[in-house]
Amino acid sequence: MLAEKPRHGYEIIKELEERFVGTYAPSAGTVYPTLALLEDMGFARVTLEEGGKKVYSITPDGLRYLEENRSAVEDIFERIQDFGASFLGEATMELNKAFGRVARATYTTVPWQSKDKTIVDEIKRILDEAAAKIEEVGRRQPEPPAAA
Repeated sequence: MLAEKPRHGYEIIKELEERFVGTYAPSAGTVYPTLALLEDMGFARVTLEEGGKKVYSITPDGLRYLEENRSAVEDIFERIQDFGASFLGEATMELNKAFGRVARATYTTVPWQSKDKTIVDEIKRILDEAAAKIEEVGRRQPEPPAAA
């Protein structure tokens, strides 16, 4: 996740909860020691925001390690998908996978610190158009039968 963009520890907790489709959220007691370990290993660096909030970002060594272990990382996320599918069903997981792809594409195309308003505006327009089309599909669905 740090390869996608720098993050606060709490943001990592919420992102993992989202990727697990609400079925799991790691505790702060798991996430923060892991971030400290990544920093000790030279795979992450910490910067302080105003107010002392820590922001974690991946280092070149961390990127290299991630690339060298990409298949293991992909296997982990594949297992997460399988786990979620067992609870939510395959169709919902396919939608989650597509939504995750949109989110990753958005945040990797526009770096978190981007000041390029034209790119941000274009991506926002694309996302708004996609949302409108999805809402239209929803309006075409038949009404559920009334409860007796």
